[in-house]
Formats: sequence, C-alpha cells, structure tokens
Amino acid sequence: MTGSFLDAPVLMQRYFFPRQEPFAGPFWVESQGVRLACYYRQKFPEAKTVIFFHGNGETVADYIDFYGPMMDFLGYNCFLSEYRGYGLSTGEPGLVAMLTDVSAVIKASGQPLDKLVLFGRSVGSIYAIHGASLFPGIPGLIIESGIAEVLPRLLLRVQPEDLGVSLEEMEQEVATYLDAEQKLAGYHGQTLVMHARHDSMVPLVHGQELYDWAPLPKVLKIFDQGDHNSIFPDNAETYVQVLKDFLSGLPG
Repeated sequence: MTGSFLDAPVLMQRYFFPRQEPFAGPFWVESQGVRLACYYRQKFPEAKTVIFFHGNGETVADYIDFYGPMMDFLGYNCFLSEYRGYGLSTGEPGLVAMLTDVSAVIKASGQPLDKLVLFGRSVGSIYAIHGASLFPGIPGLIIESGIAEVLPRLLLRVQPEDLGVSLEEMEQEVATYLDAEQKLAGYHGQTLVMHARHDSMVPLVHGQELYDWAPLPKVLKIFDQGDHNSIFPDNAETYVQVLKDFLSGLPG
C-alpha cells in the first residue's frame, strides 16, 4: 500500500466494484504482497503481446471468451491484467496501490518492451497510461473510453470531507499520482484513442483531451454508435479494423 488517502476504504467502496469470477488456468502475478489472477494467451511467439486493463465493474473472466479470440484473429498474444481484489486475485482494490501492480504485470509478461502494447478501457486507462509512463519505450498504447481528468470522476462519488482532507489536498494528491497529461507527455510510442461520441458515463471530452495530450504519432477514432459499455458490440467490425490498422502499423 502507498498510504495515500486516495486508497481510503470509503472511496474504494464507491469507485470499484470487484466481483469474484473464477476461470480456468489463471496466470499468477506477484506484486507488493498480493497475487493477481491474470490470463495469458500466447499463440504467436514472434508477435507482440497486448496487455489489457479492464474497467472498474468488470473482471478478467468477462473478457476471455471474446477478447482472446479477437487477438487470435488479429495475430497477437493476449494478456488480461487483473486488479487486486477482483476475480481470483487477493488483496483489496486501491486506486493508487494498483498503480504499483502495473510494473509487476508488464515484467511478468516476460516480453521485451518493444514486443508489448498497453490497452486500457475506462478506469483501465489510468493503469495503461501509467504503464506507458513507466516504460515509454513500449511502442503502442490503446485507450478506449478513457478517463482524462480523474478528480471530477472521484468527486461524483466522494467528497473531500469523507476522506478527512480539503479539496486542495485532494487536488494535490490526484496531481501527484494520477496526472494523465504529464504521464503521456513522456511517452515515446504511438497512441490510439477510441471513444463513443455519445458516451453517457465518461463524456467524449475525456477522449479528446487524452488524444490532445498524447505525443505524435497518434490516432483518434470517435464512434457515432454505442455508449460506454456498448462501444465494442455496436461497432464490432469497424472497431476490429481500427485495432488491426493500428497494431499492424507499429514498429517491429
């Protein structure tokens, strides 16, 4: 644990929604005293591995049956990263504490950095972007329905007084750990940002800001169909083609 008040139980109970979802053959990652039950699908020894960080109401088990086959179709290896307290993982969710797990996951892939792509969906964008800041040599970063400004999202669920701090202290803590603009500024790879135009949960402005902050080269794909949780099924054919074009354009 980091000791950050952003990991306070009251915030975590309102911001994360872990479920215990078992699945066969978890790939265990050890990190800071917790065991993360990830999923690793390696079918293409020479291809890149896409490491996926899911949303706060999802689990690895939700993605195995369609995300794995989709990566098979595209010709890439699939690593579904789990959060502490989710699925079969031990520990409890922590907004900041989970940042410390990102490095462990990336290293556990056993792949050189130039053979990795980071993919973050919704809250998972926080952790994919953090990974890109830790390892700026990773060639590809994909953000789907991502969060740019974290503080307003937190304030929808918890107020500073609930944490025993002032708004200014909360602003500073978020800036210290969760500044997506600063983290993206140091990234050296290519970025794909995908967002639904009518996302009612995380408005399109977040995707536009993330795209603006990402260094070149970068791609922004706005889908006219779908919402936050239906962006893939409502745009499946185009969505897969966008992924294919981006991944095939990465160096190496």
